[in-house]
This record gives sequence, C-alpha cells and structure tokens, in this order.
Amino acid sequence: MAGPEVAIRSLNSNDTRGKTITCKAVVAYGPRGPFVVERVLVHPPQKMEVRIKILFTIICHTELSGKGHNEAQRAYPRIFGREASGIVESVREGVSDMKEGDLVVPIFNGECGDCKYCKCEKTNKCERFGVDPMKKVMASDGATRFSTMDGKPIFHFLNTSTFTEYTVVDSACVVKIHVDGNGELNHHIKRLTLLSCGVSSGKELGQPQ
Repeated sequence: MAGPEVAIRSLNSNDTRGKTITCKAVVAYGPRGPFVVERVLVHPPQKMEVRIKILFTIICHTELSGKGHNEAQRAYPRIFGREASGIVESVREGVSDMKEGDLVVPIFNGECGDCKYCKCEKTNKCERFGVDPMKKVMASDGATRFSTMDGKPIFHFLNTSTFTEYTVVDSACVVKIHVDGNGELNHHIKRLTLLSCGVSSGKELGQPQ
C-alpha cells in the first residue's frame, strides 16, 4: 500500500473536484447485520463542507455499541467510523481555514465557534455540531453525501463517517494538522488518528455560565 506521502503527492483534486466519487466503504445495513465492504457514491461537498480522502481509520467500541441498541438512534444503511486522519480533497464556499491537500483530522465533537458553548471557556459542547448520535444527515440541507450505486441514500454517523475511502464533513468538524518536514509523515499520521476520539472525548466537559 502506498504511504500517505505518496497519496498527498498524487492527489489531484482537479480530477474529482465538484464531481461524485465512486469508492469503497464499509456499510452497515442493520443493527445486527455485518459490516459490508462495497462501492458507494460520495457526492461533492456543499457550502461550509469539506471532502476528505481518508488515509487511516480505526475502529472504536462506539461503532459496536452504536449500531442501534437504542432504537431512536437507528438509521440504515449507514457508514460508521469516527477516528481517522486524511487529506482534504476539496472544499466549498465558506471554508477559509483549510484548502485542498491539507492534512486533517475529522472530529465528532465539532465547534461552530459562535454559539454560547463555543464562546464559553469552560466547555466546547457546541449547540450545532456537538456529539449527537441522532444526527444522520448534513447540517446545511438535511441530505446525505453518500448513496448506494443505485442512488439510495446512505446515512452519516457522528459528524464523521470514516469507514470509507472518502467522506464529507461539516467544516466545523475537521481540524487542520501541521506536521514538520522531518520525513516521518507516515508515523505521525497514524498517531494523529487517535486524536479523533481520545482528545475529543476528553474535552466534553463543563456548562456555559
């Protein structure tokens, strides 16, 4: 498998920008069924959204417990996954803090930067992009960016959905990572994947006053 250095150098967003991408993803079709590896369609990002080429993703117990033990949280078919690192394939209008080719980490506990929670020094439990297991579509238009090859929608999971070669996330749910040029990029990116869960989970504290 080519390393992330090769992936970054070879990424040519001119080939895919604004287009629907066909790629492999791990799809769950029910709470007790298996995860199925199949080809899916990943549609272009919309306003304030980012499409990411996933380089590394790992499984967390949340993917197992989140498959639908709570009926209110069930939404299928669905692409799970919330711990990953990757590179930005394309962005849409409104996104100014990252660009194509940037190394990023998607986060399930996003921050809009404007609500009372984001502006409070004691918490970052964002009103709009905080942890929400009920959320299954994008915030901008209430639609999904994934679909089956015959056009049926596939739902999102916890702002991220990383069990796929490409994903689309709200810009509030992705963080740009700066890596020094010491030739250890592959090593760094693998470790950065853990930040999607461990650090984000640890920050879910406090209430605005």
